[in-house]
Order: sequence, then C-alpha cells, then structure tokens
Amino acid sequence: QVQLTESGGGSVQPGGSLRLSCATSGRIFSFNTMGWYRQAPGKQRELVASITRFGTTDYADPVKGRFTISRDNAKTTMFLQMNSLKPEDTAVYYCKAALRSSYYSDYSDYWGQGTQVTVSS
Repeated sequence: QVQLTESGGGSVQPGGSLRLSCATSGRIFSFNTMGWYRQAPGKQRELVASITRFGTTDYADPVKGRFTISRDNAKTTMFLQMNSLKPEDTAVYYCKAALRSSYYSDYSDYWGQGTQVTVSS
C-alpha cells in the first residue's frame, strides 16, 4: 500500500516562510514526476510546482521566484520551500506522485491527504 504523507503546513504572516514535506512509503519500485498542488476555497485544484525523475522543475507563474521544489537523494521525500508568502497562497496543499510498485506495473498517480497553509496578518 503506497502512502503519501504531507507535513509542514500552518499559519504564517504575509512575507513569512513555510517548508512542506511529502514522505512516501510502501511498495515503490520507481518514481516518475512528482508535484505539489493547492486548492483554495471555492477554486479548482491547481498545479503549483513539479519535479521530474531527472530533477527538472517547473513552477506556476504566481509562485515563480518564491517557491522551490526539491527531493531528497533517495527521492522518497519531496519538499516545497515557500518564501515571501502572500494571503493568496492560502490553500490546502497536496502532493502527488506518479510511481509504480513493481517493474511490471504501469505508473499510477497517488495523492496525499493535504495540509493547510494559511497566510494572514
């Protein structure tokens, strides 16, 4: 059973920073692209940042220059460093990973349960 577990969310004032983590566990053979998404109240879930298995990163325009996505060397934990946070960054943040559990299986998408980030003065 594959699990993705986010942590690091919380409340912060505008201009502050948070670091989100997404730990993977279970039977995992290999990873493909991993990413962070967010969903604000009344809005659709949107992609914030992604990182390929080769380490190539991509960011949504609203977070470019402020957020940084990364992985640990074992590629089992993904991070999102969020700096210069704004009230419009308030949302539930989810991690997603495309991975396969064995050599013979296809890649499937797995989601974490989400972690709340609130930016308010």
